[in-house]
Amino acid sequence: MLNNKKISFKFKSNKLYISDGATGTNLLSRGLPKGTAPEVWVLENPSAIVQLHKDFIAAGAEIILTCTFGGSSIRLDHSNLGERTEEINKKAVGLARTAIEGSSVMIAGSMGPLGQMLQPLGTLAVSDAKDIYAQQAKALVEAGVNFLLIETQFDLNEAKAAIQGIQSVSSLPIVCSFSYDRGTRTMMGVSPKNMAGELSSFDLMAIGINCGKSIEDNFQAMQELNQSTKLPIWFKPNAGLPEMDKNGNPTYSITPQKMGAQVKNWINAGANIIGGCCGTTPEHLQQIAINVRNYQ
Repeated sequence: MLNNKKISFKFKSNKLYISDGATGTNLLSRGLPKGTAPEVWVLENPSAIVQLHKDFIAAGAEIILTCTFGGSSIRLDHSNLGERTEEINKKAVGLARTAIEGSSVMIAGSMGPLGQMLQPLGTLAVSDAKDIYAQQAKALVEAGVNFLLIETQFDLNEAKAAIQGIQSVSSLPIVCSFSYDRGTRTMMGVSPKNMAGELSSFDLMAIGINCGKSIEDNFQAMQELNQSTKLPIWFKPNAGLPEMDKNGNPTYSITPQKMGAQVKNWINAGANIIGGCCGTTPEHLQQIAINVRNYQ
């Protein structure tokens, strides 16, 4: 296990924190070719990633996520970059560290789903999943993240494998966030109550909700989650449902002002760490941050 330095914070359930917005959809709007993984730009266009981080910080983010959502070796293999997993993850953390220089902004090491179903429903062995998550976590931790974020999960078995893999190599805090895209259920039928109960045996810093579909469904899922856990709640909903423009790019209907206006309700329903997922621009994040600070 890595000999991690102790960090000076742990999310508190009575305090509010502002996370950042979307990575992928913002990079698409800034020129990332359709079908290209954002992690490719860690190598090929790092300045765009640094600038996006800086834009979120300027908008009020106190936490930024590394550009490593698809940074596992199994996902990077799709871009023929699996052999560069350690390099890409470490460089992504370096880009985030460049962006936060001189500030107290925290860095979350983003870790998304592996993209393959685990046995017995799929072909990926649980032990292999643990190893893949451990490999990515080790690189993120060595490069200097403050905590690790397992996000957009839908399968409890994969989430558990991710946590166990991370904890085999690191003692840094972990946040685990699920995506509810079937109303208040994940695509595997997991409810917020199921998620909270099944993960309660692990030492997690926070649990939460990100991505999903409509803000309304995410809000309802968070209300259910708040009734099932005493942990701080991470909440990063999409900026509404996407529609495709004439060029085939996703557009999101909820304006920054409309998104910001909902923040008070999110906090009252239990959200502690608040940001946005797909479609959430720096302009959206600025309105979120203003409303979080006004609430405080």
